[in-house]
Amino acid sequence: MSFLPITKKEIQALGWDTPDFVLVTGDAYVDHPSFGIAIISRILEDAGYCVAVLAQPQWKNCEDFKRFGKPKLGFMITSGNIDSMVAHYTAALKKRSDDAYSAGNRAGKRPDRAVIVYSKLAKQAYPDTPVIIGGLEASLRRFAHYDYWADAVKPSILIESGADLLSYGMGERQTLEIAQRLRNGEDISTLDNIKGTCFAVKTSDYQAASVAECPSLERVTASKREYAVSCRIQQDEQDAVWGKRIIQRHGGVILVQNPPMPKLSAEELDHVYELPYERYYHPVYEAQGGVTAIQEVEFSITHNRGCFGACAFCSIAFHQGREIACRSKESIIKEAKKLSENPRFKGYIHDVGGPTANFRAPSCQKQLKSGLCKGKRCLAPMPCPALEVSHEEYLDILRALRKLPKVKKVFIRSGIRYDYLIEDKNSEFINELIEHHVSGQLKVAPEHCSAHVLDTMGKPRIEAYRSFASRFYQITARLGKKQFLVPYLMSSHPGSTMGDAVELALFLKKECLHPEQVQDFYPTPGTISTCMFYTGLDPYTLKEVFVPKSVKEKALQRSLLQYFKPENRAKVIEALKLARREDLIGSGANCLIKAAPAQAKRPVQAKNQNRNKRPQKRR
Repeated sequence: MSFLPITKKEIQALGWDTPDFVLVTGDAYVDHPSFGIAIISRILEDAGYCVAVLAQPQWKNCEDFKRFGKPKLGFMITSGNIDSMVAHYTAALKKRSDDAYSAGNRAGKRPDRAVIVYSKLAKQAYPDTPVIIGGLEASLRRFAHYDYWADAVKPSILIESGADLLSYGMGERQTLEIAQRLRNGEDISTLDNIKGTCFAVKTSDYQAASVAECPSLERVTASKREYAVSCRIQQDEQDAVWGKRIIQRHGGVILVQNPPMPKLSAEELDHVYELPYERYYHPVYEAQGGVTAIQEVEFSITHNRGCFGACAFCSIAFHQGREIACRSKESIIKEAKKLSENPRFKGYIHDVGGPTANFRAPSCQKQLKSGLCKGKRCLAPMPCPALEVSHEEYLDILRALRKLPKVKKVFIRSGIRYDYLIEDKNSEFINELIEHHVSGQLKVAPEHCSAHVLDTMGKPRIEAYRSFASRFYQITARLGKKQFLVPYLMSSHPGSTMGDAVELALFLKKECLHPEQVQDFYPTPGTISTCMFYTGLDPYTLKEVFVPKSVKEKALQRSLLQYFKPENRAKVIEALKLARREDLIGSGANCLIKAAPAQAKRPVQAKNQNRNKRPQKRR
């Protein structure tokens, strides 16, 4: 095994004149299957293509894009594992000072809106070379979208970048089809029928077909209601069984999204994860302090993809899809054995998970033939009556991993859907989860407690969390362990008023929860919640939704979730007064915060109390 070439000298040593594809990424080069660029590069290599990796190129000019010479078949470009704007800015729009996906954790190694910048530079370097964009940034910005950082609606990233083709979702199948057809001599402009891709065509050249048409760029820019309508169409058609081709007009150009690519089979997914990854960052970064992002994933195992939970604020359903794809038990065990041979392995598998760790099967059998229900969720606000729940296969895998000779402990650190878990009538999984797979703390995501806020989030009612928490602590006590739930909570999500934030603070007090970190809602492209944030409308009902937007209001809501911190005292009092809940200020059992201590009154002295006294003469 070896890393793919990153210099001209390395491709010459391999006997190539130029590579077939140059893969450009905004991250440092980490050859691990948790990194999308690693998967795409390895599947292309496995299919017989010559692939070079251009990681974090300079973007002041196009010279770095000429490093390997003109690629024979094209550039494939991604911003990296996350959106470049999310990588660079906090939810408060402040510049981040670090970057876990860059060597030495140093920020500033990629440009803002990296996909657009890189695509234009690739076209500048070699104008007639195909440019294919993909990864999370391209996938979630494939339609006209609200951009939080510009506070404006921007056109499809495919059109703005000048790229030739956009691959959305998990891109293995479409990548191989694109590569094969280019190698066969087809022009990039003819690759307009590949599932899981988007292309642009002049309006005059477009041939009408049966499609779902979104309101145009011009209409969604002018009307927030039209934007909400567009969002619903885009979300509804993301199903590999019944999803239609979607079009959206951008002036004289039409953006066309072909239907989603079907999920990979277990055999195909096994093959993807069994490719010869180095499973580490490139040695060139060692002198710079390495790449921090590898630490959490190096000894973690991905066993599934997709999430039928489909929370409104999460991009997974729009990117990976709601249908679950899983690897086989044999492949997972094989990977664990390989991990155990790594000299850096200390006996701990950090995670066996994915978007949702405990999903190993479809939510019901109907979706296999008919797809997932349009406009509905499997778990919220209440579990669907047709929901099928089983942890048998997942538990069997975990038991097998625990028995491996060099494995001391197997943790589950990716999300557990507790609302799904408590529907399982068999208690074996929850018992073994708590006994064997918790590292003192188990992270779960109730996000809020207010029913109508949870409804806007697409999350289950808080009773599901209470039921799970009760069982968790009962079993923990029975086992004689000291283990705790760490709830993820979100402030300022669309729908959350100051009164709702107060309700959440009271819930935390009652449950004796003291979250050290609270996440403000972050409006990232492609989610239903971001649509609500921008438009103030629920795209499924077109009813108005309250949206906390001002910096002050968001700070006050956040302070309520950490009412117990002394530094938040003044903000908590202000928030309670705004919510007209002064009854929660005081020393009563239900109060959130004590009233400010009364200050002792100082005696008032008359300014001229000695004015009747005759002044002394100076000597």
